[in-house]
Amino acid sequence: MCTNGVNTQQLKDTVTQIDETIALTRRWTHRMYHLADGGKMERSAKKLQEVQNMLDEVRALLDETQDEIDKDDAENGATVELV
Repeated sequence: MCTNGVNTQQLKDTVTQIDETIALTRRWTHRMYHLADGGKMERSAKKLQEVQNMLDEVRALLDETQDEIDKDDAENGATVELV
């Protein structure tokens, strides 16, 4: 739960919130892409596709971050000392 003064569950929850926000932004971008593409705005549609790809990359990195948090937590494990 708490490693080196960091609440790992809070950290994971925050990464999840960021991922959900990016997912929503990606859906909006996808809708905008279809509007631009359907409206024969080829350059705009192409840029929106690029944005979608970048957002997909961000989500993949956030997924990797979740895995690394788990690994760090397992390696550092919380210890309890009798005082």
